Amino acid sequence: MKIGIIGKTSIEKTFELVSALSKWLEDRGVEVYLDKPLAKRSPVGKAAPAEKIPTLVDVILVFGGDGTFLGVARLASKHGTPILGINLGGLGFLTEITIDEIHPMMERILAGDYEVEDRHMLLTTIRRGRKRIGRHEVLNDVVISKQAVARIIDLAIYIDGSHVTTYKADGLIISTPTGSTAYSLSAGGPIVHPTLPVTILTPICPHTLTNRPLVVASDMKVEIAITTQEPDTYLTLDGQIGIQLNTGDVVEAVQSGTSVKLIKSPYRDFFTILKTKLMWGERYGKVNG
Repeated sequence: MKIGIIGKTSIEKTFELVSALSKWLEDRGVEVYLDKPLAKRSPVGKAAPAEKIPTLVDVILVFGGDGTFLGVARLASKHGTPILGINLGGLGFLTEITIDEIHPMMERILAGDYEVEDRHMLLTTIRRGRKRIGRHEVLNDVVISKQAVARIIDLAIYIDGSHVTTYKADGLIISTPTGSTAYSLSAGGPIVHPTLPVTILTPICPHTLTNRPLVVASDMKVEIAITTQEPDTYLTLDGQIGIQLNTGDVVEAVQSGTSVKLIKSPYRDFFTILKTKLMWGERYGKVNG
């Protein structure tokens, strides 16, 4: 078996954990490929660029948080390589495995005793007139917003060619079900089970209070026309890639034909993570008397 490891190198603990796990894996006959920055400080494992690792291995381990996972997910989705997220802090919605669970989980993976869940991605195309200026796949969300926070922008929304409304808002989040627990949730969007075939539109601080989040079928084409005359409108993809938009640009979003293969935690399901992260059922203080 071949296993790749990519991690967040700004956390010092990553190097210690990766080195120890690489040795543990090689002792069991596993071929280990490490992202180049990790390989520099590991006595075992083969060094490889992060973008090449999905083509070399059977499974990728991601050490870090959900942000680190998103970057690796976009690389792995092109090749169908399963990913396991290992969180170096608290539980994540994508990095479900804790540090204490690493070795028991690896035993399962080496034995082939694990489940993979497909998480669909959103294919986003940016058009300027008749020209396509960008095309990207995202796992979480696409955000259109202003650099100047105090200004409102105008965004005309079309679903399968039908005009729905024109949002006057600080921005708009177009989210996958996986991304429903990220930025969309903080903006008042609904929590959606990550396997449902839907796309979520959540306006950010809409000027018209009757403009509410909208959920549509994932095979519907969502188009957002930038009708605002104000400069400095930006498109942000998975919180990691930024593109400046002009008046008249159109952003198209529809479910991608590819997906991220996420190795599920056998220790907790989506609802357990949801309850833990959002502290449902917890009491925030005691009533005197």
